[in-house]
Parts: sequence; C-alpha cells; structure tokens
Amino acid sequence: MITKFSDVFETLKAKGICKRLVGAWAVDSHSIEAISVAVDKGFIKATLVGDEAMIKAVCAEHGIDPAKFEIIHNPNEMKAVAQAVQLVHDGQGDVLMKGLCSTDKFLRAILNKETGLLPPKGLLSHVGVIENPNYHKLMFLMDMAVIPAPDFRQKMKMTGFLVDVAHSFGIEKPKVAFIAASEQMLDTMTACTEGAMLAKMCERGQIKGCIGDGPLALDVAIDRESVEIKKLKSEVAGDADCLFFPNIESANVFWKTNSKLATGVKQAGMLVGTTAPCILASRADSVDTKLNSIAEAVMFVNR
Repeated sequence: MITKFSDVFETLKAKGICKRLVGAWAVDSHSIEAISVAVDKGFIKATLVGDEAMIKAVCAEHGIDPAKFEIIHNPNEMKAVAQAVQLVHDGQGDVLMKGLCSTDKFLRAILNKETGLLPPKGLLSHVGVIENPNYHKLMFLMDMAVIPAPDFRQKMKMTGFLVDVAHSFGIEKPKVAFIAASEQMLDTMTACTEGAMLAKMCERGQIKGCIGDGPLALDVAIDRESVEIKKLKSEVAGDADCLFFPNIESANVFWKTNSKLATGVKQAGMLVGTTAPCILASRADSVDTKLNSIAEAVMFVNR
C-alpha cells in the first residue's frame, strides 16, 4: 500500500515503469537535479529543451553527466517551451515539465489550440499530493493553482480528476471530503450546499469510483478524535484520501501552510485535464518537490 513518496518510488521500480519526460526550458539546477535523480532511479528517460551551454554548465556544477539526457538546443526561452510542448503533443514524450520558464509562457504553449495539450472544451486543473508525518497516508487535493472559483459543473469534473489521480496510486475506492467551514448543512454557505450535492452524486454513482462526503470541516475530514468528539457518522471523516477545497484560496493556503509550518512535509503537484500530465512546479520549488512531482506524473500516465 502506498502511504508515502518512498513507496511510490519502490512501486515504480518494482513494476519497471519508465516514461519519457520533456523539460521545457529546463536550464535551472533544481529541475536538472530532480530530473537526474529520476533518471537514476529508472522511472524516466529525459529530453531537455533549452540552451545547451546553460544545461551543461549546471551539470558540471553539480557533477551530473549530461550524456544521461537527450539535449535539444534551443537558446530562445519562448521557442524552447513551445518546442517542448510540441514534442509531447506529437507523442515524443509522456510527461511535460516546466523548468525555469515563467508560468504564463508555459500555460500559453499548453493552451495553444493547434500544438497544445488541452482537448477542445477541456478543463485545466491542478492536483497536489501531500505527505505529512502527522497524517497516516497521502493526501490528494485540488485546486490550489489554476481555477479561482470553480462553478458546480467544474467541481463535478474536477472531482473526477482528483479520483483518477488517487486511483493511479492504487487507491481502489478513494474517500473524498468536500471541504467547507462547517460539517453542518448551512444554506448560507455555497461550499456546504455544493459539497452535499457532490457527496450525493458520489453516493449515487454519478461521480464514479469513490466514496464522498460533505460538507466536512477540515478537522473532521482528517482527524479521528474530532470525529469522535463531534459524534459524526461518516465513511470519510477522519480517514479522507482526497480533500476537495471549494476555491483556490482555501486550497492554496492549506498547501502553503503544510509546506512552511509543518516539519517533514513532502509535496507534489501537476496539471490535469491535459492529454499528458504537466508538472507546473514553481521555479523556487525544491529538488525534492520536483522529484515527487515527476513520480506523481509517471504514476498517473501508467494508470
């Protein structure tokens, strides 16, 4: 059973899974180091698109053999990003990863109607994974990076994305908590009413492959003692796999609170809704976070 990122690496190794990653303007040390470790672990082969001299300088600085990568020389940042996306679009890569390029350039290439990776009328969203030593398993959550205030139809589709990612980690029937400020049914809070509706859709099989409950406040979603104190009866409460936050502010705050105030936390994140998973790592993200994100994306490709 996968309960931490080290289990993910072991699973990929045991199954002999190896996919092709394409790095878009992958000229920075954190991206190159993370990709290098993933290549060494055997679960990716890597193509780096960017300025060859910059890539080789980083490799020399960190003692990395550049021969382990396919390097496609493109000294123009915007053109390199477009070329990387085109490679994945054309089936020459399974996973796309953002390097040192800005997010707007990365997304612009992904959303290109001719050479991009978002299907017609598709929905682009973001799924994160958190390993927190204070919780007994991985937490899957969305959306902390793309959709500010999803409407109900978007929430339905996003729940499916979240469940699919959990499935790719071997969770057969993930428990989805629709987070609100209270577990009480309060008609004045949209998160409560829509959380209840989404939970009912899970119960009736309209959203497939999961067990859903909502609204659930965060404490009862992940803390069994809070469930007992509040005498709440729920298949999800206290044992949630997936946390569906009602808006980008709540998800983003939870994500960053974990990263900045909780010791020993590990994280990963990727864009979903695209024809191939796209790793939208911050330029400031650690090597560890980028490595975990690569592993998340490869698990998702192999589902």
